[in-house]
Amino acid sequence: MGLSTHVLDTMHGSPAAGMAVALFTTSAQDGSATLVKRMVLNSDGRNPDGLLYDTQSLQKGTYRLVFDVAAYFRVRGVDLPAPPFLNQVSLDFGVADVSQHYHVPLLVSPWSYSTYRGS
Repeated sequence: MGLSTHVLDTMHGSPAAGMAVALFTTSAQDGSATLVKRMVLNSDGRNPDGLLYDTQSLQKGTYRLVFDVAAYFRVRGVDLPAPPFLNQVSLDFGVADVSQHYHVPLLVSPWSYSTYRGS
């Protein structure tokens, strides 16, 4: 089923269109990260190319999504302090069963965020 993400801007009550996101594979042994792809979220707050990994490409292992939160809110006209409370939000997660779908949603404001394993 693959890997996907979706970002909702809880300050404005809308998808986080235009937010930059980077996907990395990570090493559980030494913590190193390798960039897989960068994207800018579409009007629905999703990757414009669809899945981040399709079923055939997704591998068991550890991953990191990095969301450029402060830059997104600045573009939306939010007056953030310097430095901002949240700059980039990094989510590290594991994929144990590649036959399942892994959806990683982010609900975010300039001051808080939450995530969960979605469907």
